[in-house]
Amino acid sequence: MLGFSQEFLWFVVVFYDLLLAVFLFRYFGKYGLYCAVILGIILANLQGGKITELTMFGYTFNASMGAILYSGIYFSTDLLNERYGKEEANRAVMLGFIANIAVLVTLFISLQFLPSNLTGSALEVHNAINILANYSPYFIIGSLTAYIISQKFDVWLFHYLKEKTKGKKLWLRNNVSTMLSQLLDTLIYQATWIIATDVTFMQAFLLASTKYVLKVCIALIDTIFIYWVRDWQVNE
Repeated sequence: MLGFSQEFLWFVVVFYDLLLAVFLFRYFGKYGLYCAVILGIILANLQGGKITELTMFGYTFNASMGAILYSGIYFSTDLLNERYGKEEANRAVMLGFIANIAVLVTLFISLQFLPSNLTGSALEVHNAINILANYSPYFIIGSLTAYIISQKFDVWLFHYLKEKTKGKKLWLRNNVSTMLSQLLDTLIYQATWIIATDVTFMQAFLLASTKYVLKVCIALIDTIFIYWVRDWQVNE
């Protein structure tokens, strides 16, 4: 343990996530943003079950690690939409969707191979993969459904607002499209908790509210980043 507060680590991870997308964009252009989306959805789903507690503004929140990393996807797709158009943003969304399914299928296949008796760590790794791959079919379906619906909506709304404002007010389309699509994503995914667990509607609502507040904060932060990089000359 490094001794940093959970809140400080939250900000570090948010900036790490966004700066990673910026780095990939700077050196690989739109292909780097494709990579950022794929990494975002895979890492977010692998860590979606890890819940931590954050204390902000005098309140204690339960926050998923997956929600932090997942939010960076919206930055990448919005930047793709801004620089390269709606079709490129939708292509990144579909690449992320297919990559996530491929990871889950691969993990499932891996579990069909029995661990070796050569070393005890083989069984430990096997069990760890088993937890990740079989976390819950409900959560897997819910996560994929929330992802594809909310991301498609985000791409559509961003492009629609860009046309309506004649390319002006980037801050408006970036925040409105992200906040509304994140709300849609959160509602769909939290419904999964009610179906798959013994969490009550009120508990799911409180958890969803917490996640959404944090996602809105990230959306506001990434506005700074999209203004910073949107006019860069990058490698294509």
